[in-house]
Amino acid sequence: MKPTPKIVRTWKGWTSLENAPIYEKMLVNEVFPAVKKKGVDGLEKVSISTRDSASEVQFFLVLQFSSIEAVKKFAGEDYQQAYIPERAKQLLSRYDKTAEHFELKQELLL
Repeated sequence: MKPTPKIVRTWKGWTSLENAPIYEKMLVNEVFPAVKKKGVDGLEKVSISTRDSASEVQFFLVLQFSSIEAVKKFAGEDYQQAYIPERAKQLLSRYDKTAEHFELKQELLL
C-alpha cells in the first residue's frame, strides 16, 4: 500500500511594521495553539518567515500536514480558502484569500 503523501500548505499576508511583532506573537501564542487544541493532530510543523519592506512586513507561512484529510480538518472541506481568525484579520493590511497546497516529495537535512 502506498503511504499517504504529506501536504505542504503555503499562504501569505502583509501587515504594517508596527503590527508585525503583534501578529507574529498572535500566531505563535494563540492561533496555532488553538488549532492544536481543536484536535487537528495532522498539523506537524509550522514555519513563519517574514520579509520587511519600507512600509510593511510580508508573512509567509508554511504548514506541513500528515495528509490532505488533516488539511481539511484544519481548514474545512473548502480547504483552499485561507484560514484567518477574525482577530488576525484586524492586524493584516492584505492577505491571500486562498492557500496553495503541494505534495512533499523530499526533505533533505544537510
